[in-house]
Amino acid sequence: MTHDERQYRRRSLRLKGYDYTQSGAYFVTIVTQDRECLFGEVVSGTMRLNDLGRIVWEEWFRSAEIRREIHLTPEEFVVMPNHIHGIVWIGDHAQSPGAHDNTPCVGAHGRAPLRCASLRRPPRSLGAFIAGFKSAAAKRINHHRGTPGAIVWQRNYYEHIIRTDEALNRIREYILTNPLRWHLDRENPAAAGRDDVWESLFHRASGHQSHAGGLP
Repeated sequence: MTHDERQYRRRSLRLKGYDYTQSGAYFVTIVTQDRECLFGEVVSGTMRLNDLGRIVWEEWFRSAEIRREIHLTPEEFVVMPNHIHGIVWIGDHAQSPGAHDNTPCVGAHGRAPLRCASLRRPPRSLGAFIAGFKSAAAKRINHHRGTPGAIVWQRNYYEHIIRTDEALNRIREYILTNPLRWHLDRENPAAAGRDDVWESLFHRASGHQSHAGGLP
């Protein structure tokens, strides 16, 4: 990564004017530190979780149990060797994404400084949920492997605001079929090509960004 690229990734470009505590659906991706494959392996298009992968799965849904504003389902979540994808519903999960159109649809990329993002993170927000999950999963992972305090996750995470039922269905399919495309996955250190499905879904879509995700 060049100096200019590192500088670009450090910028804070959160979606201006968007309230991340409001009801809606968000597609989230969280990646391990240095893209290390910690959670298992993909065999013949099927993800086989190891003990650490099972911890991540358990903590994702356990985090929602203590946050009544968050709704999660197994059909909208996958643990990959070095990252996770999931859909997080905040508030009234019975409503369709198209029901939440009261904010401007403007997208951005970037990484916010950890300290500033933490100070500005509102309670009951997407960022608060992600920080809690990352912290709980990292603590259990480090306890299991005897590495107290080790960094498990990248500081940033990626999120995409889901605004239509069509987008929701396409993202659900992407999550469910993610293991089949591991050989092309952008997070796979040994990827054999480019994942055009990701590009078509997210790279050109508005409302997609990355920012600091809090604890390791």
